[in-house]
Amino acid sequence: MRVSEEVLQIWRWPRVRRLVRPMGGLYDPERHEPLADSAWSESRAREAIVAICRDAEAAFDDDRLWPLHPGDDDPETPADGVLRGLYLGAAGVLHGLWRLAEQGLHTPRIDGAAIAGGLYEASLASPDEEGAGSSLLAGSSGILLVMHRFAPSAATCDVLADAIAANVRHPSNELLLGAPGTMLAARAMYDRTHEDRFARLWCESARTLLARQGPDGLWTQDLYGTLLRYVGAAHGFAGNARALFAAPEWLDAPAEVEARAMSTARAFAIFDGELASWPPLDIGSRTGAPPRVQWCHGAPGMITSLARIGVRDDSHGALLRSAGELVWKAGPPSRNAGLCHGTAGNGFAFLALFARTGKQRWLSRARAFAMHAIDQSARLRAATGRGRYTLFTGDLGAALLAAACLTGDPAFPGIDDL
Repeated sequence: MRVSEEVLQIWRWPRVRRLVRPMGGLYDPERHEPLADSAWSESRAREAIVAICRDAEAAFDDDRLWPLHPGDDDPETPADGVLRGLYLGAAGVLHGLWRLAEQGLHTPRIDGAAIAGGLYEASLASPDEEGAGSSLLAGSSGILLVMHRFAPSAATCDVLADAIAANVRHPSNELLLGAPGTMLAARAMYDRTHEDRFARLWCESARTLLARQGPDGLWTQDLYGTLLRYVGAAHGFAGNARALFAAPEWLDAPAEVEARAMSTARAFAIFDGELASWPPLDIGSRTGAPPRVQWCHGAPGMITSLARIGVRDDSHGALLRSAGELVWKAGPPSRNAGLCHGTAGNGFAFLALFARTGKQRWLSRARAFAMHAIDQSARLRAATGRGRYTLFTGDLGAALLAAACLTGDPAFPGIDDL
């Protein structure tokens, strides 16, 4: 599909929608709000984490699992109206609660193992997303990873290996549905089990992915029957790079792959003085709508995906720091406190820069966003009369950022902590 210079298509997970906006700068101020003047408080962070977890547990229903929030509802919901995957569904909620419990920040009152054990078979009959298949964030791989986390078994390993194998040549070439996502699953399972079959599956996926990479470093995404080339973390280049560098020791030519990734990031960056960002697509990069400043499309996801590579490359580090300055200048996203397109996801960009540079100001900025996300999730919960119970768009994102800020842990939930 060709898109004119006057029109920029931006796709939002999980459905395709069109947005046309006038030409602007590196971000749209209408999508952001002033940062709250709340000093970092470890005790407040811990109290908020407990409150968010308790609210999520109280909302659980044996039959319906976690209810859809109005912001996540879609006309094409699953056949039984229940979401089970890692991105919007029950597996993601369980993963977030497990991670917080593992850190001693939450004592579960629900039986996570029993809930996780019932997700897989039901998801086959009523998948979260048409075509979700074996994918990490909407399909069976994410569900099976959570199931294995709560109750490891050889049988689950076998089914998960089959799911990853089925996704090796998926045409989407992106993180949410495609092989890059199941590469993260393969890496996680190798780390858990040390079984060589998971390393082999990762390598087969990586070779296929690299063979499809375009001359300019991007990939073509075949999503819902439309071909586009994304730059960012959720659907494009940056997410693929993150998957490839989940196991650089398994790459045939890691230095070459790394150099190409840094070159691609620089080639598609757009600048305004000392600030840097990226367009969502390879076309219209100098025209159209201002770039989003969020994990899925924009500077925060580029930072979290690429901060671990080129650690001795000064120009790559400077580019990421310029992107971090943009995230700080733009301020918290106004419509969501979560990970994918909300305040928490942007806060993890600062933690990635803290881990890379060791500079305290990045941790301080992450903590400022964490306090804002806590307040923001409470404010949005009061406005709707209920919480938002998902890993990537819900209140758990605020809790997970607050938890990460206690130690400076940059691991992005659902991506780096599988």
